[in-house]
Amino acid sequence: MATTQGLQQRHRDGCKRKGRCECPWRASVYSAIDAKQIKRTFPTRAAALAWREDSRRAIRRREMRAPTTETLDDAAKAFLRAANDGLARPRSGKPYAPATLRAMEAHLRLRVLPALGHRKLSSMDRVALQDFIDAMLADGLSPALIEATCSPLRAIFARAVERNQLALNPTTDLRLPANHKRRERVATRAEAEALIGALRSPADRAMWATLIYAGLRRGEAMALRAEDVDLTGGAITVSGSWDLYAGRGPTKNGKSRRVPIVGKLRPYLAEHLLALPWGGEGLAFGTSATKPFSPTVIAFRARRDWEGLTRITPHEARHSYASLMIAAGVNMKVLSEYMGHSSISITLDRYGHLLPEAQAESVAAMDSYLDAGSA
Repeated sequence: MATTQGLQQRHRDGCKRKGRCECPWRASVYSAIDAKQIKRTFPTRAAALAWREDSRRAIRRREMRAPTTETLDDAAKAFLRAANDGLARPRSGKPYAPATLRAMEAHLRLRVLPALGHRKLSSMDRVALQDFIDAMLADGLSPALIEATCSPLRAIFARAVERNQLALNPTTDLRLPANHKRRERVATRAEAEALIGALRSPADRAMWATLIYAGLRRGEAMALRAEDVDLTGGAITVSGSWDLYAGRGPTKNGKSRRVPIVGKLRPYLAEHLLALPWGGEGLAFGTSATKPFSPTVIAFRARRDWEGLTRITPHEARHSYASLMIAAGVNMKVLSEYMGHSSISITLDRYGHLLPEAQAESVAAMDSYLDAGSA
């Protein structure tokens, strides 16, 4: 065998032309972090030498690690356990919401692990993941579903890099199909009044009016308590959200907020809260003081009552609130706080397209103000 600077020619049995043969070459480099040799075999000495030099530089830059026996399936299970225990968290630093973890587990179980679970974590590279994405697209999966499927993969590999299990994150620079999201429908002022007025139950009118005129999320409306509604002070304190499996928990951004009760909303809330069988303490829209309303039942009654009208979903009701606030000229920073967004950039990203529609009203208001000053 010929050996030179971490290169070794591996002669086949019966090779009689040692030194002048075409037997393969093995290159090796030492990873001090792993205290292991990393070895690969190549058909030519030149290829082995090139890999060895590139690998030595990659190890010095901490861009290469020795392979491990851990599979993607092992890493996924470890991540889900850590996330459920609050040890693995997103960049915000807050624990994953129960609904987010359920969605991640479903994406891993249904698509990721059947295709890639057997692969060693250290053998996963960007090409393999890109092939997986391209295969999902070829199978007809929507861009939104593909993006959601990649979400747990990003979290798993980011955690592996943070824990020095991998040198590089293979999910970086993946090419995802363009997701042309459909803009949710928003109700106009007249549509909002018609939709709320068509509901037969005072409780349903109060709940939908709260979604449309206060912008609560569905889970926040489910968790809203009667004592959180201050009709005298004119504000709703949004302090929690209801998860269908985990029960009452924090809001999406983990913070409480106060949302003003506008004039259109007040009579619906007053009528409903005065008729609550459990008085001023307990869930505001629950089927009892401690049991929240069923989203399925609420949706069924709305479909029944809105026959002939263009229906909206709870999420679209929240978008309608944002649209109405922007049309009224409310400051985007203030709207961001009312909506419970973690930053104003989220509000601008989601609702910035509505701003031009309010431009004419804003200009008219400014002209009116300036003309009054001149007079």
